[in-house]
Amino acid sequence: MIKPFDFYFDFVSPYAFLAHKEIKKVETKEKIKIRYIPILLGGLHNLHGIKAPAFIPAKARHMIRDCKLIAERNGTRFKFNSYFPIRSLNLMRGVLVAEEDNIKSNYIDAIFNTIWQDGLNMNDEIVIQKVLKNLNVNPKTFALRSASSLIKDSLRKKTSEAYEKGIFGAPTFVANNKIFWGQDRIEFALNEARK
Repeated sequence: MIKPFDFYFDFVSPYAFLAHKEIKKVETKEKIKIRYIPILLGGLHNLHGIKAPAFIPAKARHMIRDCKLIAERNGTRFKFNSYFPIRSLNLMRGVLVAEEDNIKSNYIDAIFNTIWQDGLNMNDEIVIQKVLKNLNVNPKTFALRSASSLIKDSLRKKTSEAYEKGIFGAPTFVANNKIFWGQDRIEFALNEARK
């Protein structure tokens, strides 16, 4: 039996997208549900005093090539978003609203796919509204709820809790209180969850 385990993510990370696609395969194969925990990656980096790889030119060039190689190996349709970096704060708050509305999984799929498969500009409010309408969500109501102090505090708390656990990046898996960082660590997390 595999115990449930956690996946810490932010839509801004292409590696989180690649991990998400592999999670879907694992969930089907193993008949489990992995818990998605939204965090704000920029906030987490600030807490640790880390500069994101995307903002270090040599690493950024490698990251794009690396993501394409991983996607090709995994058979995942992937397009590095030309509008990168995507401002993910409101999108991540939206995960918490979507969870309240029982559309969390569909919302996560839609946002990840819009950014990393379709390459659309999710910094543009009109694009965001179209994605939400396709989910049968009222964009104005959704935005108002995402801006509530309760939702803001919840995302801030999840990010702080991730920091306190020692999580420093996304994607990260946590199984049996052990941290497995990186899109290619899902098998390690699975093995730990089997213990």
